[in-house]
Amino acid sequence: MIRINLLPHRELKRRERRKQFYAFSGVMVVVGLVIGVIVHTVIAGYVERQERRNAFLKTEITKLDAEIAEIKRLREQIDALLARKQVIESLQATRAQSVQLLNELATRVPDGVYLRSIKQAGAKIALLGYSQSNSRVSNLMRSLDESAFLEQPGLVEVKSATLNKRRVSDFALNINIERPKAEDEGKGAKK
Repeated sequence: MIRINLLPHRELKRRERRKQFYAFSGVMVVVGLVIGVIVHTVIAGYVERQERRNAFLKTEITKLDAEIAEIKRLREQIDALLARKQVIESLQATRAQSVQLLNELATRVPDGVYLRSIKQAGAKIALLGYSQSNSRVSNLMRSLDESAFLEQPGLVEVKSATLNKRRVSDFALNINIERPKAEDEGKGAKK
């Protein structure tokens, strides 16, 4: 015999599926929230760790900036001291130069030539003076050219002038002081 079930079985299955769907959806929402919380915690940990690294790097950078400023200040002091040292060394090397120049001029200036002004600018010397004739100025230039201490005498001008009712030649002359050679300095340092 055939049995027919007249109970609302479809309605029961639908209710059953709906309950399963809601239960499954609730489980998924809870799993999603748990995954979201875990991901948020991990990312927050990475961000916090990176912020600590950044803060550490900033403090180290400020320390290094202070050290760099100190090094820069020390380098400026070193440069200033080296500049002073060079000035002192150049003064030390040329301290006897004025005496040697005057001694050389005293021995090289011929009779009849009178110097009225000697000006030095570095290695260049400007001589102003009077001579009894132009040939005596030429003798002075030859004599200065023969000197081991003086070099390149150059006549700037010679003009006629009257001094104490005498006719004289007023001259201007430039000469250079010869710098000592490196070999001479080396020999001088060994003595």
